[in-house]
Amino acid sequence: MSGVRDRLTDGLYGLGWSTVRRLPEPAAVRLGRTIADAAWKRRGQGVLRMESNYARVVPGASPERLAELSRAGMRSYLRYWMESFRLPSWSEERIRNGLTVKGLHHLTEGLAAGKGVVVALPHLANWDLAGAWLTTELKIPFTTVAERLKPETLYDRFVAYREGLGMEVLPHSGASAFGTLARRLRDGGLVCLVADRDLSSSGVEVDFFGEPARMPAGPAMLAQHTGAVLLPVTLWFDDSPVMRGRVHPPVDVPESGTRAEKTSVMTQALADAFASGIADHPEDWHMLQRLWLADLEPRPRRGAGEGP
Repeated sequence: MSGVRDRLTDGLYGLGWSTVRRLPEPAAVRLGRTIADAAWKRRGQGVLRMESNYARVVPGASPERLAELSRAGMRSYLRYWMESFRLPSWSEERIRNGLTVKGLHHLTEGLAAGKGVVVALPHLANWDLAGAWLTTELKIPFTTVAERLKPETLYDRFVAYREGLGMEVLPHSGASAFGTLARRLRDGGLVCLVADRDLSSSGVEVDFFGEPARMPAGPAMLAQHTGAVLLPVTLWFDDSPVMRGRVHPPVDVPESGTRAEKTSVMTQALADAFASGIADHPEDWHMLQRLWLADLEPRPRRGAGEGP
């Protein structure tokens, strides 16, 4: 059964990339909104989780307000997918005109210093478009990592898609990926990481909208290990076809403390920057999974006879 489901999933994504990219832009926008509204009306697990997450971001929001936010959130999420399906067919001019950025000097100055730059961002708006804009408008290549998806053919599609936009994509595979990222940074390169959700179950605990959550340690550790500049970035949509972005000021490495303590302080600074962008544009935060520790299922304790 899982093999059939995997083939169906891969086929649906393949249909999106092959069909949606050929639609006129107004038709793609309408299609995305129609799919989003239908998914929102079904009140499935993803929509309910999105509302639960928004309840942390907008404390005191009424059920009606949360429902409005989740509807807008699903429309934003489908805008991300419709744009992503169509990005490979966009002209360079369309990509260049698709994003405006505040605080860009933090990035360009960091790269000019030759130390390398780590950009960390949350699941806000369309991070793929931001990457395509970097490689098209600024002619800056960069390296990122991608979660290994099931089926493997779907993962291969995502890698080929992002490489086609000018990105170097590494599998999310622990020390091997970390070593390659560190080499790119020591060469003065750019690394971009989506960093608001820990995929390793060994992330750093942070205070996020007043409750504990875990976020990956990688961005802070790379900055410490290589001397690279660490920059939080937030993105958002508005009513126009243009996406907006902000490069926040650099997160400095603390002067004292152990490596773990420094990593904790730096990751908390990233979380605070992410929270500021998410609070301003909660509907563009595409978090349909559990994030806060209170929502995560506790891990079963090992019995006396169980192995490590």
